Amino acid sequence: MPSPALHALAARLGILPAYVDQRGERRITSDDTRVAILAAMGIDAATEDAARDALEALEARERRRIVPPVRVVPESEAWESTVQFRVPEEWALPPDGSIEYACELRDERGAVTRHEGRIERTHAGVANIGLAPFIETGYYRMRLTLGVRGAVHEGEQTLIVAPSSCPVPSRRAFGIIANLYSLRSARNWGVGTFGDLATLAEWSARRGAAFVGVNPLHALRNHGTDISPYGPVSRLYRNPIYLDVEAIPELAASEEARRYLASEPVQRALADLRASDRVAYERIAALQRPLLDALHRAFLATHHGTGDARDRAYARYVEEEGDALTTFAVFRALEEHFTEPGAPHTPWQRWPAPYRTPASPEVAAFREAHREAVGFHKWVQFELDRQLAAAAERGRAAGLTIGLYQDLAIGTGASGSDTWAYPDLFLFDVAVGAPPDDYSASGQNWGLPPISPHRLYETRYAYWIAVLRASLRHGGALRIDHVLGLFRQFWIPAGKTGRDGAYVRFPANDLLGILALEAARHRALIVGEDLGTIPPEVPGTLKRWGILSSRVMMFEREADGTFRPGAQYEPLSLATADTHDMAPLAGFWQGRDIVLRQELGLIETAEELAEAWSARERLRRALLARLVGDGALAGAAEPPPDGAALCGAVHRFLCATPALLVGLSLDDLTGEVEPVNIPGVGADRFPSWTRRMRVPIEELSASADVAAALQCERPADP
Repeated sequence: MPSPALHALAARLGILPAYVDQRGERRITSDDTRVAILAAMGIDAATEDAARDALEALEARERRRIVPPVRVVPESEAWESTVQFRVPEEWALPPDGSIEYACELRDERGAVTRHEGRIERTHAGVANIGLAPFIETGYYRMRLTLGVRGAVHEGEQTLIVAPSSCPVPSRRAFGIIANLYSLRSARNWGVGTFGDLATLAEWSARRGAAFVGVNPLHALRNHGTDISPYGPVSRLYRNPIYLDVEAIPELAASEEARRYLASEPVQRALADLRASDRVAYERIAALQRPLLDALHRAFLATHHGTGDARDRAYARYVEEEGDALTTFAVFRALEEHFTEPGAPHTPWQRWPAPYRTPASPEVAAFREAHREAVGFHKWVQFELDRQLAAAAERGRAAGLTIGLYQDLAIGTGASGSDTWAYPDLFLFDVAVGAPPDDYSASGQNWGLPPISPHRLYETRYAYWIAVLRASLRHGGALRIDHVLGLFRQFWIPAGKTGRDGAYVRFPANDLLGILALEAARHRALIVGEDLGTIPPEVPGTLKRWGILSSRVMMFEREADGTFRPGAQYEPLSLATADTHDMAPLAGFWQGRDIVLRQELGLIETAEELAEAWSARERLRRALLARLVGDGALAGAAEPPPDGAALCGAVHRFLCATPALLVGLSLDDLTGEVEPVNIPGVGADRFPSWTRRMRVPIEELSASADVAAALQCERPADP
């Protein structure tokens, strides 16, 4: 049965009618999927009449608006069309069509610029006002007053003027990319810390690196399966497990903390954690907590409220973070309050009803009654920020010209603090994922609640701005995981598979404009993870905005299976050998990933196994042929090179490409074999995100294999 109103409503709200999958097949969005996604957005479209009513309500609201709540304007256009407003059809304009206007712009410093004038005519009910020379890049609060036949009409808007591009690298450079949690050192507690990051940054700088990249540092629960850096509690704050607890200044003032640290049970537990090949998140967090509690008490007793340097630094941080930090800290305190010791966390959706809303009187009363618990989580984030800043500074002082290269996850967990703090922004009856492909016939459901692009717009992109500022803090570069999500996201209705999903359009130009503004302010480079099936308009758009593409050597192959020549790599890109979702080079060469797939049942038959090994042999030969052909490996490579020599040849190849940035995986440099993650496989089957490195960072300088693998001399810029 035809459903024109449903289709028009879905299109109006960005639900795409179809998409082309990896096989080139066109997949049509079903009406059931349209209805389910609209319902998740809070819109009843179960019948044609309901859909028609919803569409008319949307159109009526737009007709009543003088100005939209937010507008992102490129700097190049701002002087000619800073202000754009709509004249509602019901206004009775004078015969000449003129409208008097008064525009008040308040910039971020509080300075106000006023502009008055008259518009003689509009074009199809829309008028533009240029305010040269008063506009430069930044955020403005605009109040527009229109006078028509003695009647006064007002509108308010957040006006965002964006630069034309993100910063781009000034010269070719390489860096080291590591999974921070996997770092092994003599001092850490079985998981990498910001102290280890500082050491790695200094070591990398001494070897000519310009940056050190890490996995997302977002806050996690570190309990049970809540350990994936790509499914965090919050993208606004960081994971306490990365604290170098013995570098916290209060340790010197706390006899209680030093006594705990020196106790035999703690030292025995530390020895076990340091010797383990896996990161035991839950055990580490449990061992940390009594020490952190003691150190927080020492902070309250010796610094807080004294006005000394430590207290002033804490006060500055708390003031800068404002309500967002308080909300996060209250959430963590409430979560601890409503969760039994040792039990899985209780999702906030199952807390007593008054506590599910941050602004409720009950939450305010809890905050007052539990000031120390709330203050503890603020203090932990303050110390995390201090230690990350110190790691970045040590890297810069050692010669990292770009600095720390951080990673922004595509989403946040459904029961996390971000969804509690912004409940109207997130949708809970759909999940972000990926459509069916050769790896998964039913698609992938990542279990992450999507952000409503319409609510994001109505809230003036406040959350996106906050996420970017948090992610760019103390960094010189930022990787945007699954950057396609800024253009469109694949949503799967609850209870369905990827076969029933659809793409939903996002306001890409607005999001990219804000990204460019924040990147420029932080003087940071932006890398977009644009792997997989990418719509044809995306690469050109990213390039126009100065966003580096991702080029992974293992994926850079021609239709016949041969590896693409290095000269054909995109210059505005970050080139790497592999990703965190793949086996390291040594594991690839040995076929460790094939063995794991067989053990996990992903390869089911002897025929599939034989084909996997045969395909791997072809791929190995193709890789050697490209390395020899591009001069990265001498001779005919017979016999095949050992692990370090192969890694060195791959790195020589990558560093000879035109790619402006090259990332060398620390796992590849040290010859790691095991992957850190196997996508789509649950923690009950494979312990993703827990594999620790075999080589401690203290031994990197003395390792001949690391020296042989670290081959990256960038050619001079043309």
